[in-house]
Amino acid sequence: MGSLDGKVAFITGVARGQGRSHALRLAADGASIVGVDICADIASNGYPMADRDELAETVSLVESRGGTIVASVADVRDFHALDDALTAGVERFGRLDIVCANAGIASMAFRELTIEEELQMWTDVVDVNLAGSFHTAKAAIPHLIAGGRGGSIVFTSSTAGLRGFGGLQGGGLGYAASKHGIVGLMRTLANALAPHSIRVNTVHPTAVNTMMAVNPAMTAFLEHYPGGGPHLQNPLPVQLLEPEDISAAIAYLVSDAAEYVTGVTFPVDAGFCNKL
Repeated sequence: MGSLDGKVAFITGVARGQGRSHALRLAADGASIVGVDICADIASNGYPMADRDELAETVSLVESRGGTIVASVADVRDFHALDDALTAGVERFGRLDIVCANAGIASMAFRELTIEEELQMWTDVVDVNLAGSFHTAKAAIPHLIAGGRGGSIVFTSSTAGLRGFGGLQGGGLGYAASKHGIVGLMRTLANALAPHSIRVNTVHPTAVNTMMAVNPAMTAFLEHYPGGGPHLQNPLPVQLLEPEDISAAIAYLVSDAAEYVTGVTFPVDAGFCNKL
């Protein structure tokens, strides 16, 4: 028996990277998955987003391992599209227990930008990361409360949600601001939802081996970031974590083993935040 047998998890950004890893891990633990992804590029972002083929691959991977998943295309910036996708999933599986607000972007650049470019990067990053997290929670909370069984929400923040990191450009500032904002959202919801036995936490990864961290724009930004080099290295001897490392933390936070863990900022960062 799995630790999540009979439960249903809603995961955003499920087509690849951490979202796909979370779907595979929670499905392996027994949960049915409702997944969404934008499956389209965002012009101001410095790297390609996932596509429909990758979303289909996530579905295939979950099902090939005996899991159950309903996946659809939805942009977390569009509350109504997100709400419709989740409602369809709840109608299919009959309940909702777990929410992983994972979708996010990091629009970094190492070149001179126009103010218009910076403003657009700020807007897109904040809309996806922070507004998208709010939309995810807002769509999910009525289903969690209606179930009367409690539940767990985990927001994906970042080490940049606990430390001042991101530079001077609109994308980097938007990333840090949005990831800090997610912590405020989490703490407030943890208090508001506690009477319903719904737990709310954030997870804070250091750099993870996904497109967000290894694309050329991010690499150039990190190479030229003031105080870079050893300043940006993890104290533990690992350069990049794997998505599965973050999924392991989430699997704990959404399980009954963490029954009384709520309002927590949970770093999975190889000591990065402790160092700065």
